[in-house]
Amino acid sequence: MTRPPAPPPGPADPAAQWPVDALDLDAYLRRVGHHGAVAPDGATLRALHRAHVAAITFENLDVMLGRGVDVDLPRVQDKLVRAGRGGYCYEHGVLFGAVLQRVGFRVDRLLARTGDPVESPRPRSHLVLRVDDGDRVWLADVGFGSGLLEPLPLAEDAPRRQGRWEYRLRRGPDGAWRLRERGTGDWVTLQTFTEEPQYPVDVEVANHHTATNPHSPFTRQRIVVRKDSESVRRLIDREYTWESPGQPTRSRTLTDEEYADALVGEFALPLSPAEIRALVDSLPPPDADTAVAPDLELRSPAGGHRA
Repeated sequence: MTRPPAPPPGPADPAAQWPVDALDLDAYLRRVGHHGAVAPDGATLRALHRAHVAAITFENLDVMLGRGVDVDLPRVQDKLVRAGRGGYCYEHGVLFGAVLQRVGFRVDRLLARTGDPVESPRPRSHLVLRVDDGDRVWLADVGFGSGLLEPLPLAEDAPRRQGRWEYRLRRGPDGAWRLRERGTGDWVTLQTFTEEPQYPVDVEVANHHTATNPHSPFTRQRIVVRKDSESVRRLIDREYTWESPGQPTRSRTLTDEEYADALVGEFALPLSPAEIRALVDSLPPPDADTAVAPDLELRSPAGGHRA
């Protein structure tokens, strides 16, 4: 039985505090290559989620260029839509949340911890979306880098396959949701979250910590990631890796020229020659040991880097 649509957010509702009128929905749909109709239903949500992940790269390069990251919707739209750039989780989540709200979904922004706090507590440093289409409630997350390709029903359902990966949601002993992924081996918890809606100021504070804390991996490494149904490709400083479940992971260290070519070619970032030169000049030498303790979106099942 279809549930009645959720009531529109009232003035005290966190969803009402997120301004979405500045969004140019048509420009966004062109950016992600979505040419069909849009409606607040599961089919549209899945299509937009897939299109967003395919079109908009995960990257933190503005932090490493000394510009910082602004999560105000007009600034995010200028960067990710009009300039064709990528961004990290807060930018992706702010943009996609505004898109879904304009289409007619009820959207709550939630802050998640990466990994499982029972194993290793981390701060709430990742932005995900709780999306209500009037029939089902979904978890949407276009900003994890190597996470979901499409939304999951927010329920303890059977595992869902997305390309070569499987995902499922489980509640832990603390009542919080765990998003779990299985590639080839065991199930691994990617993130843990509750359904407490967040205000814009909450995301501003979390973003400030992520973009400025000297212990954050996003202030210490140049990170670029793209994922599709077959593989995830990461460029962390000079280290390029290609990973796909059931296949040997391929990794190599790039030269300056290869790094520059990868940014504008494989990762489709429209950077200026001056920006590319500044990034190349900031890279550690090819033989430097630049390992950073895993944290935030960079934690992998084996304890290495992930985005």
